Amino acid sequence: MIKIAIANDSRIAIEALRRALLTNNNYQLLWVAQTGAEAIKCCAQQCPDLLLMDMHMPNLNGVEATRQIMQQSPCTILIVTASITRHSAMVFEAMSYGALDVVKTPPLGIDNPEAANILLKKMSILTKSRLSAIDPLCQKSPSIPQKRADANDNQLPKLIVIGASTGGPGALQSILSQLPDNLDAAIIVVQHIDEQFAPSLAHWLNQSSKLPVARVRNGDRPKIGEVLLAGGNQHLIMRPNGSLRYTHKPVDYPHRPSVDIFFHSVANHWGKPGVAILLTGMGKDGALGLGHLHSEQWHTIAESETSCVVFGMPKAAIATGAAKQILALNQITAYLTGS
Repeated sequence: MIKIAIANDSRIAIEALRRALLTNNNYQLLWVAQTGAEAIKCCAQQCPDLLLMDMHMPNLNGVEATRQIMQQSPCTILIVTASITRHSAMVFEAMSYGALDVVKTPPLGIDNPEAANILLKKMSILTKSRLSAIDPLCQKSPSIPQKRADANDNQLPKLIVIGASTGGPGALQSILSQLPDNLDAAIIVVQHIDEQFAPSLAHWLNQSSKLPVARVRNGDRPKIGEVLLAGGNQHLIMRPNGSLRYTHKPVDYPHRPSVDIFFHSVANHWGKPGVAILLTGMGKDGALGLGHLHSEQWHTIAESETSCVVFGMPKAAIATGAAKQILALNQITAYLTGS
């Protein structure tokens, strides 16, 4: 039985979440907290397998509650809020502290079962990731033809590729906010996040970045001075001609978009070694891909445990020898800027 907790001050929202939970016999509602302070106390006494956290609550909001819970009684947190767009800054700040994902609050009633199904699907993914041994390192690398970009290697711009998951929004903001607007490199980011929230993440990062941040569109190419963010529930790959596109294959990979899938395609199709960075995240996605890039003479960096929200992905890369350097966030920025 998977133990679920709710932190929400809205009676209507609580009832909608209760009814959604009743549709799955594997879920047990452990407790309900109506303030952030109460959620912190309850987590310390009875830590749930999954906490459904609202953003706006009296006394202590969901951002600060998430921060304190992840410090004191870490658990899997799914943000459930009425408006992602209006609360985007709070949502991504909470994700910076360790909340894994975000979903809209399902409406009360049976007129919109799709919203409840989206919530339940998210819950299923997060609880399976936490309670089962999903291990991408045990999977075979995707089959991608060994063909380089058509352009002369020396004509290709310097490329920086970044992979992130849990805690990634804050880590990305920390790095991008300190890069100069005349950076002589193109940047591509793969962050584990649902397609419907990618636009809000790009906008949020754009507000603090001197470099423009935009979602990748099919056919886009890396450009100096621009940051491209994977923005779909499909994998992002680099094509043999150096352009970017989305693909649903491989369909059985546990993360979508996958850092591994993207890193492998870059290693195969971008003929000029650049810089590859694997940031904070739960699990092991990106470790194999970082190793592939390392073998192609890329400068590979794993975020150190000292600055990680979750040390899973970088730790896996370090364990396999994929990281040439292990750096904290401020050191990563210093390396990229040459300071």
